[in-house]
Amino acid sequence: MALRAAAVEQGAETRLRPVLMTALVASLGFIPMAISHRAGAEVQRPLATVVIGGLVTSTLLTLLVLPALYQWIERRREANAISNTS
Repeated sequence: MALRAAAVEQGAETRLRPVLMTALVASLGFIPMAISHRAGAEVQRPLATVVIGGLVTSTLLTLLVLPALYQWIERRREANAISNTS
């Protein structure tokens, strides 16, 4: 069990920089679109806002929720395997 927790932690740390850099660059690229007031901005602004929100949400899910969910599922699977063999 400690081995799995260490592997999940190492995997999250390894993916932290690439995921953050990708999301940050994409989000920063959409900021001018999100704050634009020129012609066509009424279409661009909502689109940019949705894309930025999606990038932030997917980043949080990838780095925080997914590893925690994996550990939770594996703990339950182990508990079920132990209770079924007893």
